[in-house]
Amino acid sequence: MGQMGFFDVSDRYASLDAKADPLLKLNAIVPWEQFRSRLEGIWRRSRLEKKSPAGRKPWDAIVIFKAIILCELYNLSDEQLEYQLRDRLSFMRFLGLGLEDRVPDATTIWLYREQLVAAEVIEELFAAFNGHLESQGWLAMGGQMIDASIVPVPRQRNRRDENAAIKAGEIPAGWDENPARRRQKDTDARWTKKHGKTHYGYKNHINVDRRHKLIRRYTVTDAAVHDSQVLGDILDGSNTACDVWADSAYRSAETEARLAEHGLRSRIHRKARRNRPLSQREQQGNKTRSKIRARVEHVFGALTNDMGGTLVRSIGITRAKTRIGLKNMAYNMRRMIYLAGLPGRPAPT
Repeated sequence: MGQMGFFDVSDRYASLDAKADPLLKLNAIVPWEQFRSRLEGIWRRSRLEKKSPAGRKPWDAIVIFKAIILCELYNLSDEQLEYQLRDRLSFMRFLGLGLEDRVPDATTIWLYREQLVAAEVIEELFAAFNGHLESQGWLAMGGQMIDASIVPVPRQRNRRDENAAIKAGEIPAGWDENPARRRQKDTDARWTKKHGKTHYGYKNHINVDRRHKLIRRYTVTDAAVHDSQVLGDILDGSNTACDVWADSAYRSAETEARLAEHGLRSRIHRKARRNRPLSQREQQGNKTRSKIRARVEHVFGALTNDMGGTLVRSIGITRAKTRIGLKNMAYNMRRMIYLAGLPGRPAPT
């Protein structure tokens, strides 16, 4: 085995560039520095809070934030990310690290993310990035498509009486006496049934604009919450068109009235009722709506297939909101690369 030469690393980076490294594009197109002040306000303690000036300097806020985004782009655990940061040149370059630099370990990444969880700032960061998208000309246009997807979490193995207590909003007997066990139990996630299969976890409710297929609004609930219950929370008043597409689960007289109240036009699928099947005209109308509404499924397909899946490896809805919000933001960053590459599109500033 030959000794590494002076230009070997540069040559390998050049070969990555020739293969169109997507992280290189992501580095260039996302305004990372716009996140710095908000992140440092969370992650850096003031001098008065520090017990002494000793110890290692804190990690650069953007380096850690990029590492957290990598977890969502590739659905990596913190341990897997630490390994990849030590192993992959593209990951190291994305974070601005060289072969001689130390990399953040799994515990460090977890601790920094936990501070984001405690501060509950992901929706704020998501909105800030959406503001940047709009400033670059990617306005919410063409109407809005609404849907929800189940986000699984590791299943809990509880007894029936324990599950009954959790549903009643109580802590099962004996759990408080065993803190180690209690920490491993997710009392916020819920079971639901879809297409005859049972699922356990949370729901990612999203609002996607028709023109650019960017996630404009989102909210996170447990999996048992019906899709239509959060419709009002994710309607986007900034969309330049008034059409709203959604599947038949959202159809109700209350929903129609709410949309009309906001000056929005319902394109929600009609649904059959007992002893009243859909007419041929209504079936054709649903088919026409499906051609547009199907675009929201492309977003869920990207989250699930292109970005490695949506499994959340955490406990509790507060952490789930952070992970799912970061996932939605990472999707928008990834989508931004595609939009910027369209013919006739000026380079982002």
